[in-house]
Amino acid sequence: MDLWEENSRYGSFASTTSRTMSSSSLQFFSADQSPFFSPKSLLSRLSISSGKSCSVTHTHVDPLDINSKVAETESFIDVGFASSDVRPVNAQRTSNNLQKLDHTSSSNCISSYTLSNFGVDHEYDSPRYKGRQRRNVRRKHETSVTPVSTYFSSYRLRSCDVYIGFHGRKPLLVLFTKWLRAELEVQGLRCFVTDRGGYSTSRKHRTAEKAMDACSFGVVILTRKSFRNPYTIEELRFFSSKKNLVPIYFDLVPNDCLVRDIIEKRGELWEKHGGELWLVYEGLEKEWRDAVSALSRVDEWKLEAQDGKWRDCILRAVTLLALRLGRRSVADRLTKWREKAEKEEFPFPRNDNFFGRKKELSELEFMLFGDARGDADKDYFDLKARPRKKNLTIGWGTSNSIFEKRRERQTNCIKRKGKEPVVWKESEKVIEMQNAEFPQAQVQTPKLKGKNPRRRRSMKIVYGKGIASVSGESGIGKTELLLEFAYRFHQRYKMVLWIGGESRYIRHNYLNLWSFLEIDVGVDNYLEKSRMKSFEEQEEDAIARERKELMRNIPYLVIIDNLESEKDWWDHKLIMDLLPRFGGETHVIISTRLSRVMNFEPLKLSYLSGVESMSLMQGGARDYPIAEVDALRAIEEKLGRLTLGLAIVGAILTELPISPSRLLDTINRIPSKDVSWSGRQYQSLRRNNFLLQLVEVCFSIFDHAEGPKSLATRMVLASGWFAPAPIPVSLLAVAAHKVPEKHHHQHHWKKVLRSLSCGLSSSYAKKSEAEASSLLLRFNIARSCVKDGHIQFNQLLKLYARRKGVIGVAQATVQAVISKGSIAHHSEHIWAACFLIFGFRNEPVVVELKVAELLYLVKEIILPLAIRTFITFSRCSAALELLRVCTDALEPADQAFVTPVEKWLDKSLCWRPIQTNAQLNPFLWQELALSRATVLEIRAKLMMRGGQFDIGDDLIRKSIFIRTSICGEDHPDTVSAQETLGKITRLLSNIQNHTSP
Repeated sequence: MDLWEENSRYGSFASTTSRTMSSSSLQFFSADQSPFFSPKSLLSRLSISSGKSCSVTHTHVDPLDINSKVAETESFIDVGFASSDVRPVNAQRTSNNLQKLDHTSSSNCISSYTLSNFGVDHEYDSPRYKGRQRRNVRRKHETSVTPVSTYFSSYRLRSCDVYIGFHGRKPLLVLFTKWLRAELEVQGLRCFVTDRGGYSTSRKHRTAEKAMDACSFGVVILTRKSFRNPYTIEELRFFSSKKNLVPIYFDLVPNDCLVRDIIEKRGELWEKHGGELWLVYEGLEKEWRDAVSALSRVDEWKLEAQDGKWRDCILRAVTLLALRLGRRSVADRLTKWREKAEKEEFPFPRNDNFFGRKKELSELEFMLFGDARGDADKDYFDLKARPRKKNLTIGWGTSNSIFEKRRERQTNCIKRKGKEPVVWKESEKVIEMQNAEFPQAQVQTPKLKGKNPRRRRSMKIVYGKGIASVSGESGIGKTELLLEFAYRFHQRYKMVLWIGGESRYIRHNYLNLWSFLEIDVGVDNYLEKSRMKSFEEQEEDAIARERKELMRNIPYLVIIDNLESEKDWWDHKLIMDLLPRFGGETHVIISTRLSRVMNFEPLKLSYLSGVESMSLMQGGARDYPIAEVDALRAIEEKLGRLTLGLAIVGAILTELPISPSRLLDTINRIPSKDVSWSGRQYQSLRRNNFLLQLVEVCFSIFDHAEGPKSLATRMVLASGWFAPAPIPVSLLAVAAHKVPEKHHHQHHWKKVLRSLSCGLSSSYAKKSEAEASSLLLRFNIARSCVKDGHIQFNQLLKLYARRKGVIGVAQATVQAVISKGSIAHHSEHIWAACFLIFGFRNEPVVVELKVAELLYLVKEIILPLAIRTFITFSRCSAALELLRVCTDALEPADQAFVTPVEKWLDKSLCWRPIQTNAQLNPFLWQELALSRATVLEIRAKLMMRGGQFDIGDDLIRKSIFIRTSICGEDHPDTVSAQETLGKITRLLSNIQNHTSP
């Protein structure tokens, strides 16, 4: 909801605020008493509910009061509620302690305040009143500025901390002001924000004057047109006289604000905006000079937001204001957050050699910010959409409320002439775009005569600003474009949130943003008003917490890179459920290989121009003869001008003394790859056969540099089985070392030399890892990451490495991840290993482990990973599915132990009775059975957290049977399982008692 919609919504100021907020609320309403109402009128309408308050949410009415036209009537908010909304400090993250599962927390007790409605007068914007307003302003400036503390003699209410004054309706200025106000309020500083130039009543001006006198600091946002505004001049004089002026230079610098330069129109800036500006509003020259000259005397505050440096300016302003107000904890918290953001905000460093794509960058800027320099009322723009439906739902499911169903039944099929406006319709669960006057009207498409009777007329659907999609084939440069855009405009956002869009990992990547958003998405209280939350509700609550944080007035840039599908892999829910509402302050960019995302046309990324392609391939800027240039053009055509291939060619020509013609001949000598690969995911490989030959040339170069057992080549092969996330070089090297060598025959003396030099292998291994990773980066096979010691590979190269089918690579990757991987730092790669081992759903098992390896995996990896996934990220379905497939893998292994086996030696010579593996190796069998019992117990406890007591009862009984058979009834583990069974039995009986007639 943008600023103008907020004003129209709260224009009559007939709102009811409560401490209990709905899930779709986008505003924060403060229960603090406002200093702009008398205690009598406020307290007479304030009702406080009784009860113990365990969790309180402070809310406030949006204090930004800017006039907006709604049905030719101006609606204003002249009261800014002071907000003390401070987000609670995140609780320490839950570790892999199994006792967390036994903890049952009670439901939150919420005490709510009910605030009755307040009315605000509405007046028409008449020329007569404007003239009277100008005369009042002139009379006011003829008198000296005096404090207005007399207005507060009868007010014993708490005052605001910061007064923010600005002037203008430029979209970027409004965005900056809303962000500043929201950031201050989040940190617990109460604000009053206003543009007094839009006031239409004297009562509004009196209210603003009271706020000016009551606030501890006065922040004045200065633009080029601020010096022709009488209210800005008054604010400068007033706050400078109180020595609490905080100027913020939005599109200016302090050196521009010199009285002589402005009056004499010196410089390019003041040739247009300068002159005797006090004459514009009929003020006095002396007052104007005093106000502008006061800026030069404010040496402590040098806050500049020029050139889009919004983030640094706002965070510095909040830090300084917090320190001046004695809130050192706020300053410390912001300092820690900035240090974390600087290290982890961007996944990749900026490409200093990025060129081209100017048109695409401009289109992305327009799609996200709109016409930032134009009219602020144009909050939507047109994009082509599918013509199959006129009422297009792009929201979060379907609402079941009675209000929505009633509105759906009230359809009207009356046809209208001309264009039909399309607007946002919002409820708690549905956000859709439809006809403004006739919602849910069914459209009857007329039958067309001619050759194509099924052809329908294309139409345009209006989409709000804040969403953009970039489409293109793999290797075309989508990630580079998004990365360059993020680096160029990151100062306009509080933070850039980068999410991998692969369908198996996107939900985990989204919930993993909790540390940057400073919220808790873990499973906290699963009882709510004596009702058990289901697993689906717990996951939705976690997602709603992040979505709510992203729907504040604090702007974030969410980048979803390489979106594979519009539906999640786990439960087939739409990815739209994760995203904040479009049209808000948070912007979303999606890169995908799909031709269409969420039913609207994306920005289709085309190839680089011929000149840009040649520049990328030449690399070292050599001057080639005509014959070599022709060879480069031939390579360009065969590569299809794919950016990834062009970059590899440029790296080869830069690193090696080889000519383009010789490189082309070398590539042609490489045998063509098998183009009969079936499957949708291999279409990109079939289309880029020449690129695969180029990759094989790189492998040959690596083998020539390091020998036939090149570590760099094996690292590329192993990368195909890792998750689509940055890979630690150390972990990748361990997997590469386990990959079988190409030449298995070794001389005896080489084996002896290896055994003698094993003590020196660690230092040599580190050196070889660094050299191999450097080789991959120099040849653009891999991409460097911001995380130290991490690299990432293009999805096309990873797909080819997996399809290459070298025996033992997947096994080596799984063993490396299991032995060296960390759940806290490498969870995505551990999940990738689990997919290979267990074969989720109907997928085949790629890697088979021995019993000892499986036991180690279950104890050290599976159980901690499942508990962390469930408790820390509220991903209930994924954790339960992981434990289920783990149980399915343990059962056949256990069955194999108890199945009788025959040994020819025993039968022929010793005539021993038939034995089982459990009898041959009883210790291993007991460990296997107890691990299976532990998994069953954990599953039962998790089922209890989701209200599925019948399933939990069956699982815990199986666990008790196994533990009793092996350990006995008095063993502590058996007793603990019996206690869990007792809890489940009591809860199940309580439910049966409540449901019984």
